[in-house]
Amino acid sequence: MAAIAIAFLLVLVAAAAAAAAMASAASIGTGPRPFFVFGDSLVDSGNNNYLLTTARADSPPYGLDYPTHRATGRFSNGLNVPDIISEHLGSPPVLPYLSPHLDGPTLLTGANFASAGVGILNDTGIQFANIIRMPKQLRYFQQYQTRLTRSLAGDAAAARRLVRSALVLITLGGNDFVNNYYLVPFSARSRQFSLPDYVRYLIAEYRKILRQLYDLGARRVLVTGSGPIGCAPAELATRSANGECDIELQRAAALYNPQLVAMTRELNAGYGADVFVAVNAYRMHMDFISAPAAYGFLTSKVACCGQGPYNGVGLCTALSSVCPDRSLYAFWDNFHPTERANRIIVSQFMVGSPEYMHPLNLSTILAVDAAAAMP
Repeated sequence: MAAIAIAFLLVLVAAAAAAAAMASAASIGTGPRPFFVFGDSLVDSGNNNYLLTTARADSPPYGLDYPTHRATGRFSNGLNVPDIISEHLGSPPVLPYLSPHLDGPTLLTGANFASAGVGILNDTGIQFANIIRMPKQLRYFQQYQTRLTRSLAGDAAAARRLVRSALVLITLGGNDFVNNYYLVPFSARSRQFSLPDYVRYLIAEYRKILRQLYDLGARRVLVTGSGPIGCAPAELATRSANGECDIELQRAAALYNPQLVAMTRELNAGYGADVFVAVNAYRMHMDFISAPAAYGFLTSKVACCGQGPYNGVGLCTALSSVCPDRSLYAFWDNFHPTERANRIIVSQFMVGSPEYMHPLNLSTILAVDAAAAMP
């Protein structure tokens, strides 16, 4: 009798688990839109916390204005761009893929695979040692889908639907210039390529990454171009004699961004759909860098947290000087915007004209996709 009772109990447990899995599968499409994030430190939400690397932001004063007032691995005083996009999606920030808390129901909301220091090329960021380069980010995306299918009681079709319904953000390119081509004088890549040839090489390699994302199920991908990397406090501190944006790095971004837009157009034409949306990060940043007072900033040259000229030497540490009012600064540390600057950037994601978001801004994407999903 005891054996029968135990067997009956196991059947009930199994049935409950199956029902929960089916309920989770049924909830796909009814909750907040899933969100996946790939790329570098501008969008890393803490994956590097779990790695032996120097590219990390897991100690104060990072996170000073985050809701918990604790460092999370975000290279910001508070929220970063993916966090603020998540707000617009009506969901909490997606968890880093390496977080032990990304399991079960949290898998349904998506995941952040980004890792500070990475670039389009595998040799970008070699000085940071153990970071999640793009081939591994994409392998993790495959692994995520296997885990998702398992959490949905083996319903691979439901897992595919979730991935295809998701919004995807990918941010790459800046490190391929700052931490590769221009990292040191006469770098290996600068000896191998002239700048125009290097840009063409980057675009060709980025095309492969975007094709892989499509093959893995991504159907709405926000692809950010390079920001005005020559205007970052780090570059003002090391490459500028008069506080003006470095001409050579600005030239690199000016060559790279139009070719990235053209490449996304070509991919969309091949797929017959607006899969890839080109995000003009350069213009979004330059608006407040060139006219900080118009956006309520005291300065767009001096970082809030750091040391040396423009607070641009090295990352923000416990020994750094920290500005008392982060809302008055466009840059938090030597390369990364403050939360307030990130909010200005995301506002252009949402409502920007085709100069900022091509071919569609995010508000339009969300409305169009919601209408298409209606029965």
